[in-house]
Amino acid sequence: MKRTLTALLAFAVLSGSALAAESPAEKQNIQNVVNFYNKGLNEKNFDAARPYLGNDYKQHNPGAQDGIEGFRHFVAFLQQKYPHSHSEIVRTFADGDYVILHVKTTGREAGETKAIVDIFRLDPQHKIVEHWDVTQVVPDKTVSGNSMF
Repeated sequence: MKRTLTALLAFAVLSGSALAAESPAEKQNIQNVVNFYNKGLNEKNFDAARPYLGNDYKQHNPGAQDGIEGFRHFVAFLQQKYPHSHSEIVRTFADGDYVILHVKTTGREAGETKAIVDIFRLDPQHKIVEHWDVTQVVPDKTVSGNSMF
């Protein structure tokens, strides 16, 4: 048993799959994504969020327009249709140029909470250049009894 555990730990370290502290670049990426998210989605302030975007912004959400102007339109949509919506960042993860947020969103549909996983890719200057997301309504009960957060 002890030999197996030692072998597994050695494999994890050698393969790079062992948990490591975030690099300074990853920490900067996380900070920029969190700032962007709060400025754009919570404050609904495109101008304050814009400095965190690169020159190009590729959007993979099927309900949002591509590009920087697409993000501007999305923020305007939030301001108009859901002025009181709020997205609470529950967890952040970084892996190189990618930042992943686990988010709890309220205030868009009456009485409905959504769980969102947002994935951002950043360029070497720590600017956001690409975005994906997956959204799910949080049910009142889960089969497992575990929270989605």
